[in-house]
Amino acid sequence: MTRFTVLVAAPQIRSSVRDAALRAASEVAARAGVDSRPDVIDIAELGAELLSESSAAVEAALAKVRESDVLLVASPQAHGTYTGLLKVFLDRLPELGLGHTVAVPLAVVEDLRNSRGIEEDLRILLADLGAWVAEPGLILAEGETGQPDSVVRAWADVAAPGLREAVSVAV
Repeated sequence: MTRFTVLVAAPQIRSSVRDAALRAASEVAARAGVDSRPDVIDIAELGAELLSESSAAVEAALAKVRESDVLLVASPQAHGTYTGLLKVFLDRLPELGLGHTVAVPLAVVEDLRNSRGIEEDLRILLADLGAWVAEPGLILAEGETGQPDSVVRAWADVAAPGLREAVSVAV
């Protein structure tokens, strides 16, 4: 069975970014033949524990990320790139900590005209950690997060074949 995890890096717990990420995960998993419901890690739920030297909740979340075959990483745009929450969390992974993982970047931006940087930054961050990063990533405008279905379906149609192939090699 493929281990699929959705990592949400929005500063608010149970945000619209989380909802859109779960919808995207469901669509791409169905099309790519990934046979499991994703686990969800909402980094905002870790709160101040994220900065603690030792936290059972943070260690469990990091272990789940390291063990994932597919990791959908969702972040809203913050100051032109992904959130600091995501950076703090992923900085706790060892070098090449995502070495056997297929990563799928999802960015939520205010203005699609300024979206290129965050998707590229997410891709570089995940690749630096050793992940094979699926193409294309998904970029949503903030206004699309409440009802992302048409955009997500179109993206999943394009992304699923490559994801299916990558998972078959990685797993």
